[in-house]
Amino acid sequence: MDLIIDWIDTLNGFVYTYILIILLVGVGLYFTVKTNFIQIRMFPEMFRVITEKSETEKGVSAFQAFSISAASRVGAANIAGVAMAIAGGGPGAVFWMWVVAIIGMATGLIESLLAQIYKVKDGDNFRGGPAYYIQTALGKKWLAVLFAVLISITFGLIFNSLQANTLANALGEAFEFNPLIVGVIVAILTGVIIFGGVQRISKITSIIVPVMAIFYVAVVGFVVFTNFTLVPSVLGLIVTEAFGFREAGVGILIGALVEGARRGLFSNEAGMGSVPHAAAAAHVSHPVKQGLVQSLGVFFDTIIICSATAFAILLSDVYKNGAENGVALTQASLSEHLGSWAVGFVAIAIFFFAFSSLIGNYYYGESNIQFIKNGTVWLQVYRLAVVVMIIVGSYIEIGLAWGLADVFMAVTAAVNLVVILLISKVAFAAIKDYQQQRKAGKDPVFYQKNIPGLKGADTWVEERESDK
Repeated sequence: MDLIIDWIDTLNGFVYTYILIILLVGVGLYFTVKTNFIQIRMFPEMFRVITEKSETEKGVSAFQAFSISAASRVGAANIAGVAMAIAGGGPGAVFWMWVVAIIGMATGLIESLLAQIYKVKDGDNFRGGPAYYIQTALGKKWLAVLFAVLISITFGLIFNSLQANTLANALGEAFEFNPLIVGVIVAILTGVIIFGGVQRISKITSIIVPVMAIFYVAVVGFVVFTNFTLVPSVLGLIVTEAFGFREAGVGILIGALVEGARRGLFSNEAGMGSVPHAAAAAHVSHPVKQGLVQSLGVFFDTIIICSATAFAILLSDVYKNGAENGVALTQASLSEHLGSWAVGFVAIAIFFFAFSSLIGNYYYGESNIQFIKNGTVWLQVYRLAVVVMIIVGSYIEIGLAWGLADVFMAVTAAVNLVVILLISKVAFAAIKDYQQQRKAGKDPVFYQKNIPGLKGADTWVEERESDK
């Protein structure tokens, strides 16, 4: 088993160092410059559009779509992933997590608005995502199906096994629960929800995600506040080690960059092609609105929640001994600040974080299974596979769980980044249309005709009487 884990780690090191980071940062910077730093310039607009209600009573609102995506984003990476980034790349990894997130806000915006443009009607709801815009915009059915299969496996099976692994480890560390029993119970609870469909998913996550995030940030924020005199030195440590100044080594810099980018991507998912599935489900008047909402999701996930975890760890001395990793490091760090009860608190937080991620990850897979074969039989088989992988993931070795997740994450992200780069002209035109309408004092409304030559945006063809 150790040999397999070592081989996977070597593969991941090569892929992330020489391929994914160049793609991730390069594409993000291109979108940032091309949109005139839209993630900063239109940051206030993100808060305006997230509160808009769905245009139909049965539809998924902008906030519910945000909650579905947040349910997937906010999970093991925010507590265990940040700890692994610091353990593997040092405090400097946190800086690169921030950089990747800020750049990724532009990437997340582009992929989400593209999903909105090319979404399809599914009863009272919408479906969409990379497979849909690959098929429609690029006209490559084989690539669309390949990506749909890939992301269904990545999120519904591999990532969910990782979430279950982190959850089982956290509860085992705090309460000595048997991992297999934890996995079975969580699998049953997940099954009850996912067999209920997207409406149940959106309702559950719109309640769980805000509550659990606020509670966790409040507790960790208390740790930061009570140690505020040490915050400047921690910030200095993060920046210093981000560039390897202290050790004056290129290896330190690369290590921090790779770990920060890897854990940052796993946490905020910007460019991975996952969040567009949630974005496509929203009923909004203009695709850019959902792009802005999901861009805010990247900020919320990494700059707020991941940073809270990072500061809690770096304000303690536990990470220096190298004895703890993953969720155990976060638990030990908070325990040093707050007492032994913090171990249980993190376990409970992980439970809600990871459980909501299980639901959100499943939804991404469901959308792609329906793309491949729109029928109930394959969907039921997929749901059963998700439940089984939760049980399996609860007791496999932590190194194997994270290693497999990194491999699949790299492949899905690389494919999606290339695709959205190829069709980005459509996104830029949609942003220009949105900005022109806002400048004219209008609430932006989109139709296919707004972009000359645009084809395949069938849900945006019909005009409302009020807009004619």
